[in-house]
Amino acid sequence: MQELAIGDAAPDFDLESDGGGRVSLSGLKGKPVVVYFYPKDNTPGCTKEAIAFTELNDEFNKLGVTIVGISPDSAKKHDNFIAKHNLAVRLGADTDIKTAEAYGVWVEKSMYGKKYMGVERSTFLVNKDGAIAQIWRKVKVPGHADAVLEAASAL
Repeated sequence: MQELAIGDAAPDFDLESDGGGRVSLSGLKGKPVVVYFYPKDNTPGCTKEAIAFTELNDEFNKLGVTIVGISPDSAKKHDNFIAKHNLAVRLGADTDIKTAEAYGVWVEKSMYGKKYMGVERSTFLVNKDGAIAQIWRKVKVPGHADAVLEAASAL
């Protein structure tokens, strides 16, 4: 599969989300969207990333930008994650991994010499027309939410 590039149309998704709702990219058309993929709820890096986006949520809102975090966890796990850390971001449940595959972030990883498939921490900034404006792959959490906010403010 070809890797997504800046200017490509962002693949649509329609996922069960926290709070018993659904979240879809097409449902947010006309607004810029930050779509960030993370491996797992309640793990150290993923928790730090979600908290960082939550802390900047008001700034993103002022720009009219919606933040959607996506992981393979269930919507119920997302609800617990949000409640535990008082998160202010929408979380989509990509339980069948189809969205991660469409964005090219379901990759072979290696830990302690074992190879396995998992989500590569990645963020996509989608403009109001549904095109990818910016891509961050293999994200390192410190400072990342600030960098995404800076890019979003230039849209």
